[in-house]
Amino acid sequence: MTMLSMPRPSLADLSIEPGLPAVVSPRAGAATMSLHEAAPLLHAIVDEHLERAGGVLFTGFRVESIDAFQAFAASFGHPLIGYEFASTPRSQVEGAVYTSTEYPPHRSIPLHNEQSYTCEWPLRIWFHCALAARSGGATPIADSRAIYRALDPALVARFASRELLYVRNFGQGLDLPWQQAFGSDDPRVVERVCRARGIECEWRNSEDGELLLRTRERCQAVARHPRTGERVWFNQANLFHLSSLDEDMQEALIDSVGIENVPRNVYYGDGAPLEADALAQIRGVLDEQRIVFPWRTGDVLMLDNMLTAHARDPFEGPRKVVVAMAQSYRERDAVEGAIEGAVGHSADC
Repeated sequence: MTMLSMPRPSLADLSIEPGLPAVVSPRAGAATMSLHEAAPLLHAIVDEHLERAGGVLFTGFRVESIDAFQAFAASFGHPLIGYEFASTPRSQVEGAVYTSTEYPPHRSIPLHNEQSYTCEWPLRIWFHCALAARSGGATPIADSRAIYRALDPALVARFASRELLYVRNFGQGLDLPWQQAFGSDDPRVVERVCRARGIECEWRNSEDGELLLRTRERCQAVARHPRTGERVWFNQANLFHLSSLDEDMQEALIDSVGIENVPRNVYYGDGAPLEADALAQIRGVLDEQRIVFPWRTGDVLMLDNMLTAHARDPFEGPRKVVVAMAQSYRERDAVEGAIEGAVGHSADC
């Protein structure tokens, strides 16, 4: 006797709730469905909804393993990419899948677009909740187009035209060692990477002989999406600026290594300091734009990285959220178009 094959799932078996994120799930009564089985349908849904909504949450599907998640992310037709010039500690889980940022669970991570502190970034990013936390641990998101519109147009125009300069001091026991950030312990490799990416690098020796690296990179504050043409707030000024730390930590760092050697800081592109009131406004708008949804074990969230920022809330208990990325993008037109638009936006108001 041969077993009858299960019918293939159809769009009628799926529920689609619009919004950010658009939520896609099997309908009540539909057969248990894996991401792999539903993938052809989900590709069509992503084509229709991702760049309109900014993100799609797949919930209620079976995800058998991290490898199955990786295969699903790769099934969209672009090779998955690794983390280069990393900003935060992560671990490779499998292939091109990484842990989310390994910060202490009691700390939050502010809203940001992945790798918007540099001139090359992924257009697509996926998160898979392999284990939801007992309490907290959400991945809040926000519409980068809405953030752009909510900020004072004069601030947007100023940041867009002046751009941002990110200064990083690796190692010193305070931040990622340069060997981890660049994936090599050879300074010549680091210098080649920096030249290729337009990053200024400077070597120095600590008092105990440790070889230390300082990098400076001038980047966009605002960008234009390559397919939708929309302008987005796209930087990590709120996260990199020294004021993101509490005052006691700021003072301790400056006393310990000096203002020029703090692990990370950000300035206007010409090196001038950012205004405190500008940073306060940016952080206030980001807080207002947060969208929070609870993780369920097995969930997969797919974001357009330029259209949607993400964050992390504190949590209690074990939590495992892994990340994959694709479609590396580096295009000065994305910035030049945004500068023109931001100046026009200011003139209209």
